[in-house]
Amino acid sequence: MPRFFLATLVCGLLFAQQQKVPPAQGQKVVPPATSQQQPAATSDQLTTIQTTVQNVVVPTVVFGRDGHYVSGIRPDQFHLYDNGKEQNIHVDETFIPISMVIAIQANEEVEHILPQVNKIGNLISPLILGNQGEAAVLAFDSRIRTLQDFTSDPDKITLAVKKIYPGSMSSRLIDAVEEGARMLRTRPANHRRILLMISETRDGGSLARGRETLIMLQLSNITVYVIPMSRLEAKLTAPPPDPVPDNLPPAMYPLPPVAAATPNTVMQTYGTGGDSAQFVPLLMEIYKDAKAIFKAPPAQLFAKATGGSEFTFYGRRALEQVVERIGAELHSDYTISYSPNNKAEGGFHNIQVIVASHPEIQRIQTRPGYWLATTQ
Repeated sequence: MPRFFLATLVCGLLFAQQQKVPPAQGQKVVPPATSQQQPAATSDQLTTIQTTVQNVVVPTVVFGRDGHYVSGIRPDQFHLYDNGKEQNIHVDETFIPISMVIAIQANEEVEHILPQVNKIGNLISPLILGNQGEAAVLAFDSRIRTLQDFTSDPDKITLAVKKIYPGSMSSRLIDAVEEGARMLRTRPANHRRILLMISETRDGGSLARGRETLIMLQLSNITVYVIPMSRLEAKLTAPPPDPVPDNLPPAMYPLPPVAAATPNTVMQTYGTGGDSAQFVPLLMEIYKDAKAIFKAPPAQLFAKATGGSEFTFYGRRALEQVVERIGAELHSDYTISYSPNNKAEGGFHNIQVIVASHPEIQRIQTRPGYWLATTQ
């Protein structure tokens, strides 16, 4: 009798265990605290944060006293420090092929600027990508639409940009950045990974969190360039709307076109530092804050945190000139890479690049650092 009872109990436990149906393949159970996030994004973000950095790519632009790009710097003149420790670096002296995602805001707010943007697709290949590059095109409002997957065909890139049309009022900028980062992570490791945002700098309605998206950009060696669509121009060219109270704080808007972008004006307008030294504490605060509330427009933070740039335009010809400037910067930078000798250090890794024995140098632009989760 005891043996029969024991066998019955074991069978019952096995049957109960089989009734616990596991999630379907590819489906993730989301904890209540993150139930508003997209399950797929959460899974990938967590994987990204815990990935060990094998190779850090540090695109570096060197400016002279008159603002020109400094060329001809020898590889042995570069010195890179990761958390104060000098690294054994490799400096590429040849042009590296570019993989680029072009993410364009396409909602009602920018309807009257889109015709200008639609005309620049034919400039992307000759001015930025070159013969060996490739690009994909995204459009975003309340949706994230992939209009063209990666291609080296300039006609397909031109057509994809040309057919973008305005949609809803939402602007899921962070979600678009996250999707662009996912696409770029599939590209060859020996390509420059560039995300070009043509949009307003603020976000409206994204499900992804800025902190995890920023870490994904950092660990995937993606550089963000931003061409902010002028809210001023959009409102000047748009028909008079019905009066709607504007409750957004001043920090949600770009600097006025007449304002000089000095460290003081940047800090007063956005609540962030105007130079890299002031920007690093803000980055560390973002990385450590589980809520990841950005105090400045996300697009600008993504650009500065990845070593990219922000270029403003106020007209079709000005937009074309901005594309030319982005191409000139990408073709003038030095690509430094290294495998950190201090991977065991968790937290924020500060990157400092120094050029020795060169009298022309006025400023060095590079990514300020990256974040590594503490290893257990």
